[in-house]
Amino acid sequence: MGDHVAAIDCGTNTIKLLIGALPAVDVREMRMVRLGQDLDRTGRISDEALVRAFAAIDEYAGLIRSYGVPPERVRFVATSASRDASNADVFVAGVRSRLGVEPEVVSGDVEAGLSFDGAVRNLRVPPATPALVVDIGGGSTELILGSTAPDSSYSMDIGSVRLHERHLHSDPPTAAEIAACVADIDAHLDACPVSPADAATVVGVAGTVTQLAAVALDLPAYSRSDVDQLVLPVEQVVATVERLLAMTVAERLALPAMHPGRADVIGAGVLILDRVLRRTHVPSLVVSDSDILDGIAWSIG
Repeated sequence: MGDHVAAIDCGTNTIKLLIGALPAVDVREMRMVRLGQDLDRTGRISDEALVRAFAAIDEYAGLIRSYGVPPERVRFVATSASRDASNADVFVAGVRSRLGVEPEVVSGDVEAGLSFDGAVRNLRVPPATPALVVDIGGGSTELILGSTAPDSSYSMDIGSVRLHERHLHSDPPTAAEIAACVADIDAHLDACPVSPADAATVVGVAGTVTQLAAVALDLPAYSRSDVDQLVLPVEQVVATVERLLAMTVAERLALPAMHPGRADVIGAGVLILDRVLRRTHVPSLVVSDSDILDGIAWSIG
């Protein structure tokens, strides 16, 4: 077991774990903990969110121990929620006591490098370059453009949870709410120094994109093997976005491949993808179920 590594990616909505002796992966787990719940409004991680996050980390600590991975081969990378919160120290101390490792809040450049490597290294068909990796999270969205490594990257403060809480108050959202959300996304894209129009390939990663792919295929249950490396025509992506936005949360929950923890916020998430794709010249979207988590694992060496 000595060659195993453990990578943890802690985002605004999810905490994910990968354990493996790369390229073999033994464990790939995700828990929806909504660490960023109300963070936009209150500036702190809520007590309920801390309870959910620590429960997931306790579970992960047990798995890491069962594979005999020592702390020096564990890397815990945390994104915006644990950086922006006034009580971030409580979260950091809780992680340290449970895992024996320090959570790293990495710079945007480091995060971009990990995301790009995780998304692209695994593709069976090498992408036409430059490739644009679009990583839609709960609190932020990264656009990363490059050939073998990022040439440019930018993180926008828009994500599925943040935009949902800010704009999409009705169920299903009204045309006016959707228009306000689109205007917010477009304003961020207008200010973004990475231009989607430069991309020869667009690779979408993270849960919003993989979830959209599962819905587009009408899968009877979520299946990593069915969505990973799927090539979806842009028209099919746009049609699926429109379909999801027209649904109530209950109707989305009734989709067999929908993760219950994503049903409410996915509308805002897929709108981000839609607005990015409208600025590109590509005919299709490449879906990758390998992302920053895989990049973190490869980085441990």
